[in-house]
Amino acid sequence: MMIGKIWDAITDPITGYYSDLTRTRWGRRRPYMFVGSIISFFVMGLIFTKPSLTGQMPLFFYMTFLYCLLNTAYTLVNIPYAALLPELTSDYNERTILTGYRMSFAVVGTFVGAAAVMPIVNIFYPTELGWTIMGYFMGGVMLFTMLITIWSIKEPKHLESQPQVGFVKTFKETLKSKVFLSALIPWTLFITGTSMVQGALVYYFAYIFGNEDLFQLALVALLSTSLIFIPIWVKISDKIGKKKCYIIGMIIVSFGILTFSLLGEIIGPLASVFVMGITGIGLSTHYVMPHAILPDIVEYDAVNNNNIRREGVFSSIWTFTSKVGQAVALALNGWILALFHYQPQQPNALANIGIKLISGPIPVIWYIVGILILKYYPIDKKFYAEMLARQEVS
Repeated sequence: MMIGKIWDAITDPITGYYSDLTRTRWGRRRPYMFVGSIISFFVMGLIFTKPSLTGQMPLFFYMTFLYCLLNTAYTLVNIPYAALLPELTSDYNERTILTGYRMSFAVVGTFVGAAAVMPIVNIFYPTELGWTIMGYFMGGVMLFTMLITIWSIKEPKHLESQPQVGFVKTFKETLKSKVFLSALIPWTLFITGTSMVQGALVYYFAYIFGNEDLFQLALVALLSTSLIFIPIWVKISDKIGKKKCYIIGMIIVSFGILTFSLLGEIIGPLASVFVMGITGIGLSTHYVMPHAILPDIVEYDAVNNNNIRREGVFSSIWTFTSKVGQAVALALNGWILALFHYQPQQPNALANIGIKLISGPIPVIWYIVGILILKYYPIDKKFYAEMLARQEVS
């Protein structure tokens, strides 16, 4: 898993950089997405199929190779896919609407994946065939849904070859942008906090409430409310802007998880599930607004950089830092639980304090810092319109 994640981190910037430089009659992004989706189908099946190998070392190398290949396929799909959005429209509000659709289907996809796995496996229980069929079924979903995008989207033509700046220099220039950093750092902090909460919830329900099964209900409440409120926040952002929506949303999340983590024992499990549902109202902004903000930053960079388009580079950094945030969250949760002497299946008062901390107070620190930095992000609807107007004049 560690080798696969390291490899995943390496392939993100490489894919983003070279997809920006690619020129084909099928576009810059879709060739990568096509290859990635084909690989995904086969590797998803293979990775859930029991191999004939017996020794631990051959198994280790075989599974590590498949996992690295799966991560490569996902990168080939995901980075160019994310880079498509700024190219489909330059309209400030349309980008938010497109992101709303994109992330709504992402939430639906989470439900479909969670609902489909075990029924398929259980049909063929106790043989391993169920896992193989499940793997190819999921790979087929990945392939089919990506082909819809590949066949239906028409990329803008980029016949001219833009000036090639070195790989390292390109990323250095990108990371020097204060506008980019004012959105990238909060995004990473919010990812870290949210990942900590998601990882802590199962511990909270298992050890604080003594009812691990309720975790699934809380997750459904959280995701369902998020899904319902995505189009509502899209409408609100048209009035007050993406940044304000994101800040308000993360404030709602902060209050929600603090209430859940600190008052959960007082209000009880069912009321806590309700609180998680309310928290989803704010969390839905986390699904939409950062991904709608990124295309505006790409446009800002192009306007101020001789119209050089670097969607892939920005998308790869965005994705890379989200993975860093998730990794940091996983490590922090483990370290804090160990610090408070958590032992599996052995509840104790000290460990429960650690569980409460990673369920609310510590993630809120990340949120507060992120909100304070995000306040300096300058691009709103007026700024964006003036920027495009200056570009047309020049």
